[in-house]
Amino acid sequence: MLIRESATTVAARSLEESLALHLTEQFVHKHGYQPGASEIRSWKRSLPALTAALLDAGLGDVEMLIEYGLPLTSKRADVVLAGVHPRTGAPSYVVVELKQWSQAYTEEGEDATLCRIDAYPRPVLNPIEQVRGYADYLVSFNGALAEHPERVSGVAYLHNATEFGVSGLYEAVQDERGRMFTGDRRGEFLEYLRSKLAPASGAQAADELLSAKEQPSKQLMSVAAQEVREREQFVLLDEQRIAYETVLRAVQHAHESDSKEVVVVSGGPGTGKSVIALSLLGELYRRGVPALHATGSQSFTKTMRKVAGARKSEVQNLFKYFNSFMTARPNSLDVLICDEAHRIRETSANRYTRAEHRTGKPQLTELIDVARVPVFLLDEYQVVRPGEMGTVGQIKDAAAARGLRCRVVELDSQFRCGGSDAYLRWVVRLLGLEDDGPVEWEPDGRMHLEVADSPEELEAFLRERQSQGYGARMSAGYCWKWSDAKPGEPLPADVRIGG
Repeated sequence: MLIRESATTVAARSLEESLALHLTEQFVHKHGYQPGASEIRSWKRSLPALTAALLDAGLGDVEMLIEYGLPLTSKRADVVLAGVHPRTGAPSYVVVELKQWSQAYTEEGEDATLCRIDAYPRPVLNPIEQVRGYADYLVSFNGALAEHPERVSGVAYLHNATEFGVSGLYEAVQDERGRMFTGDRRGEFLEYLRSKLAPASGAQAADELLSAKEQPSKQLMSVAAQEVREREQFVLLDEQRIAYETVLRAVQHAHESDSKEVVVVSGGPGTGKSVIALSLLGELYRRGVPALHATGSQSFTKTMRKVAGARKSEVQNLFKYFNSFMTARPNSLDVLICDEAHRIRETSANRYTRAEHRTGKPQLTELIDVARVPVFLLDEYQVVRPGEMGTVGQIKDAAAARGLRCRVVELDSQFRCGGSDAYLRWVVRLLGLEDDGPVEWEPDGRMHLEVADSPEELEAFLRERQSQGYGARMSAGYCWKWSDAKPGEPLPADVRIGG
């Protein structure tokens, strides 16, 4: 958030032509670089349009939280208005998305979720859908709103637009968290604001919002419990069950003694680490324990979101990335499940990271700090990129440096490769991951091993198996140099082997 002031104060800054300058100074202070010209232009044009509407509606004492950062994400709402509801007297919040657009249109035959603006080469999200998403997310992750979701509304204000210029956008469904008004309907917008906010100070409501815990709401966890736990009933065996129970006991102990401890679950491919993670999430959500799942892999996180949130899109927000916690408060979560923790990097910062977030703090430390019980599931042999550093030893050292207890559970049972422990050990030695060195493969009746002399021979072998009714797949390492495809053209055939 860049500024928190009453509408009257913001309007006065605008009148003095100091508003954009003040916002720019705050932006540079917080982010370490200059805001873009379009952002400054929006502050100069859109914010005065909103403050003028608030003053005309008699709502000068409403608090404006400008460029409000949504919890555990880099997304920002243009403005969150904090005040008192005129009918109930309870805190009331309106998320406002401001657009300078004069025209926008939807594609013929397409739904209104996306729209086109002449200035942009690609489709953009309909502002009704955009502000609804922000409002829904805020309810899901702000503790002050978790028990009172009715206190949040969302509205898009297109102050430069005419009804004719954006008529297609109205095809999107409108509800309490997603409404839209244009400059033509300014009078209706004022009435809308009066229906959500009373002419009284919003300072206390703003305090409540800003001081609330940032964690998944009970409602969201209830939905997730149904999606994750009841949709997939996993059977956990032996040390899998030990790992599961170890985490649950650690959570109970941390709650009872107001303490922290770290749990590490280590195992090779196919030992069931992600099954344990999903089982824990479902059970924790059923118990009402705030928890998140995080990974360092974009593809893996997207897969988990798809698996667990296919029927309820809001559940997808419970699956984060390791670098999502740079600005999170310590112990703001009860449990953080770090899946594929061997992908932890030295720092969360990358070339897009804002300057104020470049603290030099190790990513591992961020992950430990954010939760009462951080859980790390990893395979030390699966580090594949430079800079990845999640090992059992490093996690134990980081826990010890903070005086925290660290429990380690080793997984041995194999649920891939036909359950062949012999094959797994053979591969580990073949790749030089253990000191003993490679040994000759001895068939164990579970895995069949062949060596092909060419890709063509391998393909022929797999085609034959396919013809016999088997599923077959050819895979390869991805560490090849490749060219980026040009728009509208096929991916270049960079790697050529034989034909």
